[in-house]
This record gives sequence, C-alpha cells and structure tokens, in this order.
Amino acid sequence: MHIKSIPMWVGSSDNYAYLVVDDKSKDAVIVDPANPEEVAPVLKDQIDSGKINLTAIVNTHQLQVIGGKDCEAVTKTPGHKESFKIGQGITVTALHTPCHTQDSICWYMEDGDDRVVFTGDTLFIGGCGRFFEGTPEEMHKALNSVLASLPDDTKVYPGHEYTKANCKFLTTVLQNEAVKKLQSYAENNRETQGRFTIGDEKGYNVFMKVEDPTVQKATGKTDPVDVMGRLREMKNNM
Repeated sequence: MHIKSIPMWVGSSDNYAYLVVDDKSKDAVIVDPANPEEVAPVLKDQIDSGKINLTAIVNTHQLQVIGGKDCEAVTKTPGHKESFKIGQGITVTALHTPCHTQDSICWYMEDGDDRVVFTGDTLFIGGCGRFFEGTPEEMHKALNSVLASLPDDTKVYPGHEYTKANCKFLTTVLQNEAVKKLQSYAENNRETQGRFTIGDEKGYNVFMKVEDPTVQKATGKTDPVDVMGRLREMKNNM
C-alpha cells in the first residue's frame, strides 16, 4: 500500500486529500478530493504516467463515489463494518462515526501488516472535529469505542493539519510526556499525517482520555460524555 498526501488550501483550512494505491495492481482511490483544482493535476500526472488505475473517489463525509449518504453523486454507501477491496492487497472497512456530520465515515485499510485509518473531520492528530450535526455522546462513541478499538499500530490520516493548534489546547488540559513529544514534533514538522497511531492518540489526545482523572479535573466533570462535551466547549472558546 502506498499513500500520497495532497495538501489543499495550505495556510487557510489546511486540508488533505490522499491517493491510496495498491502496489500489486496499481488500482487506486482518492480520499476526500475537496479541492479539484489542486487534486486533479496530481491525478492526471499519475494516470498519464501509468502509475495508477484510478477506480473510485472515497469521501469521509459531505464533500463534493463511495462515501456518506449525503455526498453529492454518491454511488455507494457501505454499511458500518462493511468491507471492499482496492486491487489485490488492500482491504477497506467502513466505520460509521456520525457527529461532525451525520454521514461521517472513517476508512480503515489493511494491507498485510500495514494498517491505516482515514478519519476525515472525526479524529485529528491531538484533537477531534466540531459537533456540527451531532452530540458529545456520538463523538465519545466514535472516538472511544469505534476508533479506539482499532489496533494500536494503526496510522492516522486526518482531513486537516491542525496539530499545532491542537497542542496549544492539549497543554491547557494535560501536560504529560506524550503531549510534550507531540508538541515538539508539531513545532518542527509542517505535516503530521501518518506519523502517529491510534495508540499514540490514546496517550495525548484528551478527547480519547475522558476517563483520565487529570482530564476530568480540568473539565470539572466525571461522566465521560459530559467530559467530552465540556472539552469541546473549552476548545471552541480558545
């Protein structure tokens, strides 16, 4: 499995699209190509040079066609935990994670010992998406039940590069060694996608540590759903 990151709107919303290629067959999908003007030239170069056989667009949520049920021109919405293949080697599993939008889907991909998850606007490195169409209970389930159940060595590919800003918030809630290491990496590297895992997130991402006494003390809450809601409020108000 080969993954090529395509940064979009750098300096403003700092989105990512991802080109995922099966090494054996050259079959490929493009994940979240939200800005065609920046993505299309990359795809054209890859196709014209014979490096890929583009088979599908895979969206994590409402974008402009495999994806959530509200995606424009969607042709298939896999059920929760339903799987399909990219080429010969990559198995893709849909993980429904409604909250940021109600049609949010994270895509877990396996190829041999390689495991990755494309989390859109559900999970960021050191953070999570706003609850535009959902509730704290839904985000708690998405992060701490659905995504937390993935193998710890699963690499995380989010929809935005928000890590520096997320670290500023993390340090107001939790100051453990994991947070310090993430902050150091973010300060010295412009891109953080694919560099951290689900296991890493459990160490520093306060939205995945809602039962941690330090996080609970910072929020003044003890119920995990209440902690999630308060954390989001605190982050929104920064």
